[in-house]
Amino acid sequence: MQSSQLSERSTLALLVLGATLICGLPLLLLFRTGLTSDAGLDLGPLLEAVQSRSVQRALWHSIESSFLSALGATALGTLLALLVGLTDIRAKGLLVFLILLPMMIPPHVTAIAWIQALGPASPVLRWLGLAPELGSTHPLYSREGLVLLLTLQHSPLVFLLVRAALRSLPRELSDAARVSGAGAVLMLRRITLPLLAPSLLAGFALAFVAALGNFGINALIGIPARYTTLPVLVWRRLASFGPDVLPNVAVISVILALVALGAIVLQSFLQRRMRTSLIGLPQAPLVLSLGRKRPYAEACLWVFVASVLLLPAASLLATALVQTYGLPLSAATLTLDNFTEVLWRQSVTLRAFANSTFIAGLAAGVIALASLFLGYFLSHRRAGHRRWAGLVLTQSEIAFAVPGLVMSIAFILAFIRPLPVLNVSLYGTLWIIGLAYLSVFMAVGLKPVAAAFLQMDGALEDAARVSGAGFFRRMRTIFAPLVAPSAASGAILVFLTAYNEITVSALLWSTGNETIGTTIFNYEDGGYTTLAAAMSVVVVAATVLIMLAMNTLAGRVPAGTVPWKD
Repeated sequence: MQSSQLSERSTLALLVLGATLICGLPLLLLFRTGLTSDAGLDLGPLLEAVQSRSVQRALWHSIESSFLSALGATALGTLLALLVGLTDIRAKGLLVFLILLPMMIPPHVTAIAWIQALGPASPVLRWLGLAPELGSTHPLYSREGLVLLLTLQHSPLVFLLVRAALRSLPRELSDAARVSGAGAVLMLRRITLPLLAPSLLAGFALAFVAALGNFGINALIGIPARYTTLPVLVWRRLASFGPDVLPNVAVISVILALVALGAIVLQSFLQRRMRTSLIGLPQAPLVLSLGRKRPYAEACLWVFVASVLLLPAASLLATALVQTYGLPLSAATLTLDNFTEVLWRQSVTLRAFANSTFIAGLAAGVIALASLFLGYFLSHRRAGHRRWAGLVLTQSEIAFAVPGLVMSIAFILAFIRPLPVLNVSLYGTLWIIGLAYLSVFMAVGLKPVAAAFLQMDGALEDAARVSGAGFFRRMRTIFAPLVAPSAASGAILVFLTAYNEITVSALLWSTGNETIGTTIFNYEDGGYTTLAAAMSVVVVAATVLIMLAMNTLAGRVPAGTVPWKD
């Protein structure tokens, strides 16, 4: 028994130490660099940065675009959730899958697809005769275009939250309202939407923070539009001047982190004020019959899904299939050379695919293993174990909430010097990207595993303890098999997110250590549009295949683990 307790304590201590080193320490160094000097706390650099005209403009652009896009995402995501969650429209499973698909596609790929879909050289619009005149300004290169793409990118987040909230509400109030003769609109306005207020606020805050840290859309749309946001300002300064400007960009990163954390704190405060105590168990939401309006509602939904998915996807594929960007797609211009180039000839793309597959897979595997033990300690009957595991959870959630570019700066500050004792430098290697993935995406993999542990009966462990099973044997023979589907689902989500991301690796990559996201961005930024399109098509196809693979786990994991499955 003492040996088992020692194993538990040592495992928990190792998890806490690891989380502190890869989550807490980098952020601590970032804030120390941005807010202190040799004399102690020093707000001078922060105040100086805030007074800089370029920082002021970028800060305002970040807040403005994030706020407007969060409003749009909240309105759009809520409308979609109400239609899918409360009405009798058909093919809901497929609709949910397609509505959530843009959330899984990398933002820079979304930006490239829409740039090619709506620009003067758009192969689809030229084929339809609707393309803007050649030489005219691209309609997306503006504040409004940037806000539109951020709205489309993040509305699935709000949809996911509101749909889950609808399924957790007891139905008695809605039933009572309908029995009393209240129509659908009155019931939504007086009962459903007020009860959903905390979830709507959470969705708005999540969309705001996601837009605040978004790099791909902000860079590919904002730079041509001369609408610079804070993430792009940090990237530009570090890319232009190198590590010598680290103190300067650390201060800007602190500003970005403070805005994000301030939004989260404000959301938590307002949610506590808006919380409503409900009596009753969650039930399936009330289904409102649309009657003769159902075909029109379904048509509108499918037209929306088609316009959001098919137009940019078709333009992306058409651009990847022509010899030169701007040529119309026809039998004479059709070619597969761009796919051959990125999949077989270009060493940088082959290396990027290998790097992203390896480092995303490694991060997913490590997070799945760590989540197995953390989930156990989070549901432990000993309060001390729960508190220490809660510290790990808190650190991982903060690392996930802070914009990815901020975490990149934090990791540069933490690992730009060789590691003590080992005298090994991680800066400029693939390993620093891997550690950043572990830090940023730990919360993604941990949530479904923690939910699975909370559903378990404590008698399982009691029986194993009475039988003399030690800690690791209990984990191996009892808990690991039971939570394996949830851990696998979380690992797939981590892999999918890390495989496609660019925000975290934008400042951490180096020659020989490229990722898929940075390679696509560099192709587009360097004018190799057809190669960027071909690589983006491959990434989108891989994303869809991985999401379809997750469907096979849906029947073996707790409800809600796979986002688009009930």
